[in-house]
Amino acid sequence: MKLFDVYPLFDVTPVRAKDVNVFDENGVEYLDLYGGHAVISIGHSHPTYVQNLSEQLNQIGFYSNAVKNPLQIQLAKKLAIASNCNNYELFMCSSGAEANENALKLASFHTNKPSIIAFENSFHGRTSAAVASTDNPKIVAPLNAQQDVQFLALGDLKAVETTLQKGNTCAIIIECIQGVGGLDQSTTAFYQGLETLCKTYGAVLIADEVQSGFGRSGDFFAFQKHGITPHIISMAKGMGNGFPVGGILIHPEIQASYGLLGTTFGGNHLACAATLSVLEVLETQNLMQNAQHMEIYFREKAKEVPQILQLKGRGLMLGLAFDFPVAELRKALLFKHKIFTGSSKNPNLIRILPPLTIKKEHIDTFFNALKQEL
Repeated sequence: MKLFDVYPLFDVTPVRAKDVNVFDENGVEYLDLYGGHAVISIGHSHPTYVQNLSEQLNQIGFYSNAVKNPLQIQLAKKLAIASNCNNYELFMCSSGAEANENALKLASFHTNKPSIIAFENSFHGRTSAAVASTDNPKIVAPLNAQQDVQFLALGDLKAVETTLQKGNTCAIIIECIQGVGGLDQSTTAFYQGLETLCKTYGAVLIADEVQSGFGRSGDFFAFQKHGITPHIISMAKGMGNGFPVGGILIHPEIQASYGLLGTTFGGNHLACAATLSVLEVLETQNLMQNAQHMEIYFREKAKEVPQILQLKGRGLMLGLAFDFPVAELRKALLFKHKIFTGSSKNPNLIRILPPLTIKKEHIDTFFNALKQEL
């Protein structure tokens, strides 16, 4: 049997990883400035993470949500403290797309409305309503296209209100730092305006924190910089540091009922152990503060490279914009300098999404390589 060929693969085979480095089958060491799509938050193979998951696997790795799992309650309590989202309730699932699917479904249940507002260059997942809310027609099948989604320009509050006035919008879904789309952000006034409009017109505000959450922006969630209170917050990626974990935080305005949402694998014992480990290390190693400090240093180093037109993003969710396509530059960084970086919808942009444990010396390595290639 062959694999279904949907991934264009680089000719690299990692077999081992430690902190910010991965090693291939020949023992060659690579600097990981991409973290497998922003997934690696506390570093590859962190000893606390490995120990906690190993111990949990030796006890019980999985049972369904038909029985009590005290680890879920423990996680909800610790997550409330770490995120300062004390009044929310937690529903766990297994991926970012699943998190956004549940967020959108819950919004539609809550409002009894069918339509979604999303934004240009958004990315929310590859399934059903999540992919319909993603601004990339190439990955939206006719089945998905039946969803009623309006794509609006980021920052255009007037267009948002005009759409809301039609009376059929269940949710506005937004990344406060766009990921795949290219690290664009709007203003605090815009995000606060969205919150006000949602209250005025009875729509649910969904903050998609799948990529930006769990400290990557320098805050626990990227929306927190803007002083807003979303109805639903979606999470995944860095939440599990490589273990498939997702979830949504739900404001108490939205009521639960038996059968409203459900999942087989979400919130299993290993998933909880993974996320509890991430929360522990984020706190003990002050990784959100490190993200803030490393952003400052990264910006200082970027000033030394005149070819960089703009440094986009926040924390350790950054994008380097150039005036040329970066595909060949990324290949040179990977194969000549052994540095992983990321692409985006913008062909002229390199994404930097390293583990939050990154140090100045790693940033120096990257910029020395970048200068050589430019």
